[in-house]
Amino acid sequence: MKTFIKFSFVAAMLGAAQAHAQSTGDKIKHDAKVAGNKTSEVAANGAAAVVDKRYEGKYGPNGENVYINKNSHYYYVNKKGHRVYLKRSALRDHK
Repeated sequence: MKTFIKFSFVAAMLGAAQAHAQSTGDKIKHDAKVAGNKTSEVAANGAAAVVDKRYEGKYGPNGENVYINKNSHYYYVNKKGHRVYLKRSALRDHK
């Protein structure tokens, strides 16, 4: 009986350690994804500021800067660093 209790205790401790390691791994994966998205957003905004013209006085849906590319398309850079193209009617004035 003592052997069974010892084995059960060891199994329970290993299970708890594995669950903790998995939740830690998930947090690291999440934090890495957040950092990657922010890096991408900053790089895309920097590239847009250098290459394209900023549309003064107009903003995107959540207050993002709006840029105009060489083909006269309006866009802003979202939180993941992707360009989101807008119609001119979707642009917002400065508040």
